[in-house]
Amino acid sequence: MKVVIFAGGMGTRISEESHLKPKPMIEIGGKPILWHIMKHYASYGHREFVICLGYKGHLIREYFMNYFLVNSDITMDLKTNNIEVHSSDSEDFKVTLVDTGLHTMTAGRLKQVQRYVQDEDFMLTYGDGLCDINIDELLKFHAGHDKIATMTAIQPGSRFGVMEFDGDNTITKFHEKPKESGAWINGGFFVLKPSVFNHLKDDADEVMWERQPLEDLSASKEIVAYKYDGFWKCMDTIRDKEDLETMWQSDPKWKSW
Repeated sequence: MKVVIFAGGMGTRISEESHLKPKPMIEIGGKPILWHIMKHYASYGHREFVICLGYKGHLIREYFMNYFLVNSDITMDLKTNNIEVHSSDSEDFKVTLVDTGLHTMTAGRLKQVQRYVQDEDFMLTYGDGLCDINIDELLKFHAGHDKIATMTAIQPGSRFGVMEFDGDNTITKFHEKPKESGAWINGGFFVLKPSVFNHLKDDADEVMWERQPLEDLSASKEIVAYKYDGFWKCMDTIRDKEDLETMWQSDPKWKSW
């Protein structure tokens, strides 16, 4: 099954790095977060990707254009321009890169890749979120209902810690705040039937996927939540990047390969 990835946004909330590169190319453990997302899908056998480019999309193109050579031992004859490849650690990905426009909204980006998805169910996610979700279980859940869309719903933890006090307000304990009670949000990791494109209107370039299309699907009772309480983290800020970098060095919960 093909995987569509939104990778065209400007990432303004992590501008410390996104002024130089698109957000999905910001590195965790020396590899773009986009690579981590793709590796997770590939570990479940899904290796065909359609990537929606926009802001600084040429850097994503260059990354994949050079990926094979960068990850191979080669001999180059500079006189003839012949290249001999001795061995390669390149991935067995098939990647379709689509320029969906600099200022296009997410619904428009999705609409523009319809011809590459064609008439098959497909998966969709964002190029800045990591999760340890079991893709096999997600697809099994999607196959178990007849609705157009499955959306992974998650309960994010607070960015702030919690403190406990005794009777005279002496602080007795610090700990991470538990996941918000009852609050579920869009965690990405969608599974969609091709009929979803019927909900993308002619003005989709100016519409967020998260607004009119999802609102229409919910009004039509055509979207089902896959509630997931495992690891999920979106890289919105430089602090998020630093947290993920620390995890990669010690306990990369999303690493399934």
